[in-house]
Amino acid sequence: MRKCFFLSLFVGLLGIANAQNKWVVAGPMPGYVEFRTAKIWVELGAGAKNAAIKYWKADAPKAIQTKPFSGNFNSHFKTIQITLTDLAINTTYNYEIIVNDMPTKKGGSFTTTNLWQYQKQVPEFSFLTGSCAYFNEPGFDRLFTDMVLLNQPAIPYGGDSTIFETMAKEKAAFMLWLGDNWYTRDADYGSEWGLWYRAHRDRSLPVLQNFLKAMPHYAIWDDHDYGPNDADKSYILKEQSREVFMNYWANPSYGLGGQGIYTKLGYADCDFFLMDDRWFRSSDYMNAFIDGKPNAEKRMWGQQQMDWLKNQLLMSKAPFKFIVTGSQTLNPVSKSDCLQDYPIEYNELMDFFKTEKINGVLFLTGDRHHSEVIKMERQGLYPLYDITSSPLTSGVSKVQGQELTNEARITGTLVEALNYTRISISGKGRERVLKAEFLGINGEKLAEWSVSENELRVPPVIK
Repeated sequence: MRKCFFLSLFVGLLGIANAQNKWVVAGPMPGYVEFRTAKIWVELGAGAKNAAIKYWKADAPKAIQTKPFSGNFNSHFKTIQITLTDLAINTTYNYEIIVNDMPTKKGGSFTTTNLWQYQKQVPEFSFLTGSCAYFNEPGFDRLFTDMVLLNQPAIPYGGDSTIFETMAKEKAAFMLWLGDNWYTRDADYGSEWGLWYRAHRDRSLPVLQNFLKAMPHYAIWDDHDYGPNDADKSYILKEQSREVFMNYWANPSYGLGGQGIYTKLGYADCDFFLMDDRWFRSSDYMNAFIDGKPNAEKRMWGQQQMDWLKNQLLMSKAPFKFIVTGSQTLNPVSKSDCLQDYPIEYNELMDFFKTEKINGVLFLTGDRHHSEVIKMERQGLYPLYDITSSPLTSGVSKVQGQELTNEARITGTLVEALNYTRISISGKGRERVLKAEFLGINGEKLAEWSVSENELRVPPVIK
């Protein structure tokens, strides 16, 4: 009888443990973390009826607080975000997800940002970035077309996903996803359920989980995680796609007036303007010029977003102002998807930089399935740079044609392999230096480039 009792007890506890494991499908993942608040994202399983976060200061483990989730648990995909408030500045917190009033052993830690303004030296920090994360799913995968035509064994489009295990070990302030963060397939983007499924399926993969909890994550989208290849403002499920994005990323905000997903992120003395290159976008196939003049109808960001960006740039005092967008911006020989293919906006932006004498502008972009740094000289002004980081796991695209000898590319920065980027900001105030390193699957350095804030200043007018 005693043995039966303990066996029954063991089986019962094992059953509870298995249920608890299924209650958390993906995450947890810190999202927007700042001085006194933090967003924590998690996706729960079908058996979840309620949820909360138990959290405490790392140096005061007995002072536990609990924040319940008060939203809807009736949806098929149970993504939740809980915002913790009234936190201490520059303090590390530990947390655990509670589901159905029981601990799950799923948790992590985060550190609120330091209030250095007007009080201390500006902190040094690094962040990670990258784009194009394709996760294979047999039966739905995109395959390399030439292999199919040659009747050779099919090669799936996704590569080695262990790059995320390497990234999880980085001591970075945050990760900034540059679009194509998952790839909707032909079987996905024709239905609202398909859009939700793709985000859910890829986010729940075991190889991602350590990385998700290792640091805060922020994101923009590009065509493949917005909808079909080259999708634009005419995509019929754009509102549903925006809903999916808002449920899977805990950004500071998501566009103005319910339009798009653009937002701004500040960290230390740097500003990041996270652009939406799909919601307002005209078709890539629209004529860029009419009668030799830029077509005013062909826009990538749209006037609403452009006006927002201009005013944000005017307000910013950051030594490095990162304009973060899915498509390249400065590549003069890009074969596709470049802001220069939308000349009305490109010219407007360049004229604005010149007229308003905006210092410190750099672009962070993805999409191209190779990494590089593009430099654009400007007469009487500092050069502009575009740091392109791609791909994380998707198929690598070798440069061809004119791009083989692209004179705008910084020598030694071309990377044609799976990679991510670590960007480090160091130095005292007014002497800040940016270093970008392209790193391989195992963290090996593939290329690097650096620039100082003083190299990104409008030269003074000599009278």
